[in-house]
Amino acid sequence: MMRKSMICPYVPPRRFFARAKFALTAMLVFLLGGNAVANTLNFDSTPVGMPLEGWTLTKTGRGQPKWTVEADATAPSKPNVLKQSGRATFPVAIKNDSSFRDGFVEVKFKAIAGSEDRAAGIIWRAKDADNYYVVRANALEDNVVLYKTIKGVRTSLDIVGRKGGYGVSTPVASGQWHVLRCDFTGSRFKVTYDGKPIFEVEDTTIADAGMIGLWTKADSVTLFDDLAYGEVR
Repeated sequence: MMRKSMICPYVPPRRFFARAKFALTAMLVFLLGGNAVANTLNFDSTPVGMPLEGWTLTKTGRGQPKWTVEADATAPSKPNVLKQSGRATFPVAIKNDSSFRDGFVEVKFKAIAGSEDRAAGIIWRAKDADNYYVVRANALEDNVVLYKTIKGVRTSLDIVGRKGGYGVSTPVASGQWHVLRCDFTGSRFKVTYDGKPIFEVEDTTIADAGMIGLWTKADSVTLFDDLAYGEVR
């Protein structure tokens, strides 16, 4: 008895990637338990050298942060990026009109320079520049750590399933673009770095809705692009 040969039908590349994107989106909505409404900012609508409207460009602690829109030939979405090149305890950029409790925030970043620190972070549930959650990647330490900042005091949080330690060690190359993301629902925060889930944290300190934003530390010179964020309802 002859068997019929198993021939896989040809799927055009465009159709394949469209299906894959749809499947990924559906899975995200399923895992987060609601409809994710996403927004993406690439800083291209702001002319170079002009103030970034709708943001509070400030710091936690002391110092003089410097947040500027700059042209950069390596930007993931050309032509502009948001650059932090000042020096402060923790330079912070907060998006004023964002406010949600559950959702995600993601950004592409490139750590350029910094002798004391060389970091890039994203913040969520921010009440102001002194109260928020932040996860940051550090190119001098080669690690990713999640903190809570309460009344200006930063405290690292333990990883689910592990006691003690300080974040997760992972290569954070200077001069290269990376992607940092956090999905947060209730008291659970899931951190993804360069497309790979690396750890989860559970904390109930800040339970209310808040703003999202960007973060660096000390003398870090950092570029940001393609800031994506969304609320899960």
